[in-house]
Amino acid sequence: MRWLGLLSVAAFSAAIGVPAQSVEPSPLTTVHFGDDLTFVRHYTQAIVLTDVAGKAQIAVVPAWQGRVLTSSALGKKGLSFGWINRKLIASRATLTHFNPLGGEDRLWLGPEGGQFSIYFAKGAPFDLEHWYVPKALDTLPFHVRHTARDSLSLEARFALKNYSGTPFQVLVNREVRILEPGTAWQALGVQPREAVSLVAYESRNTLTNAGARAWKKDTGLLSLWVLGMFNPSEATTIVVPIKPGPVTELGKKVTSDYFGMVPSGRLKVTESAVFLRADGQFRSKVGINAKRSLAKLGSYDALHHALTIVQFEQPAGVTEYVNSLWKLQPDPFAGDAANAYNDGPPAAGVPPMGPFFELESSSPAAALGPGASISHTHRTIHLIGPQVDIDRIAKAVLGVSLAQIMGAFGG
Repeated sequence: MRWLGLLSVAAFSAAIGVPAQSVEPSPLTTVHFGDDLTFVRHYTQAIVLTDVAGKAQIAVVPAWQGRVLTSSALGKKGLSFGWINRKLIASRATLTHFNPLGGEDRLWLGPEGGQFSIYFAKGAPFDLEHWYVPKALDTLPFHVRHTARDSLSLEARFALKNYSGTPFQVLVNREVRILEPGTAWQALGVQPREAVSLVAYESRNTLTNAGARAWKKDTGLLSLWVLGMFNPSEATTIVVPIKPGPVTELGKKVTSDYFGMVPSGRLKVTESAVFLRADGQFRSKVGINAKRSLAKLGSYDALHHALTIVQFEQPAGVTEYVNSLWKLQPDPFAGDAANAYNDGPPAAGVPPMGPFFELESSSPAAALGPGASISHTHRTIHLIGPQVDIDRIAKAVLGVSLAQIMGAFGG
C-alpha cells in the first residue's frame, strides 16, 4: 500500500470516483435512529425489523445487498449505531470503484487481494486505480424472498471471475433476524442487567456453488465476508480478544501491517487482547488468524457508554482462510478469521472515505462441489447503559475492563 503515499488528493478521489470535497469527514455527532431512517427512505426502501417490545429496531436495505444499515436499542429516538454516508446517498451518484454507503452488517466475498482476488482483473496491478468491488456486492440489489416482523430473507445469483481467470457461478442466500433480549443475553453468556438497553441481530449468509464445476484450491476459492461500519470518535476503542500461547503453535498475535506499521499510540497488543484506536483519523487494520481468534470482537464508545460485541461462527479446527493482502501470495489460504479497521487519510493530504471503523468476520475458504454450500453467521449486539453494568459485561465477554479499554492509549 505504499503507493498510496504517491497519490495526490485529486488522483485518489478520481480513483474511487468521488470528488475530493465530497468525502471530507462528517461531524462526529449523536444521530437518532429515526432521523437516519427518515433520511434513507427518501432514497430507497428500508425495512424495519423489531423485537416484540418494539424497542430494539434494525433497518435493512434490500437494494444495497440486504445490508443492515443501522440499528437502535431504544426505538426511533435511540442512538443510531451504524455509519451512514449521507453525502454519497444524497448525491444519488454511482461511483466507479466502490460505493461506501455504510451499514453495520454488509456482505462481501473474499479474497480481496492476491492471485485469487475477485476485486482485481487478471494481470492488473494491485493498486487502487485497478481495484473494483464486484457490482453484485456493491450496486446490484438482493431479492427479498420473505419478510416478517423480526426477520427478512434475500437471495442473489451472479457470476464472478478471479485474478487467475477462474469463473464462478454463485448463489447467495442471506437471512437477517433480530433477537429478543433474552436470546441476546444468553448469547453473551451473562445475566441480564436491568439498566442496560440492547439491540441484537444476526445475519446468516450461505454461499452455494451454482455452477457445474468444483471450486478447487489450485484455481482459487471464495469465502463469506461480513463487515460492519460504525461511527468513530476520540472516545472509541476496538478490542479483539485473542488466544494466548506461543507463536510456534498459534502464529503471530496480530497482523497489523496492511497499510504500513501502526504507531504504538494506536495499537496495543497484550497476551490476551488487541486494542486499536477507532477515531477515524488514521488508516489502519488488524487481522487475527483462526488459531488465535476467539470468534468475537468488540468496541467501546465511552462518549455514549455503548459497548458493541460481534460474535461469529468459526468452525473448530479449520485454519484455511483466504488471504486478502494486495499482492501475489506464497500462501493464499493463510488469511484472517477476524479483522478490524480504522478509517483515515491513506496519505498526507488525501481525504478518508468515511470516517468510520469496521468490525469484520470471515468464513473459511469454500472448496465446494456443484450444488454444495457453506454458511457463516455474524451476530452484532449493542449495549448501552451505566458504566458499572457495561464494565461487568465487557469483563465477562471480552475479558477486559472498561478501565483497560479506556486506558489502552493513556485515556
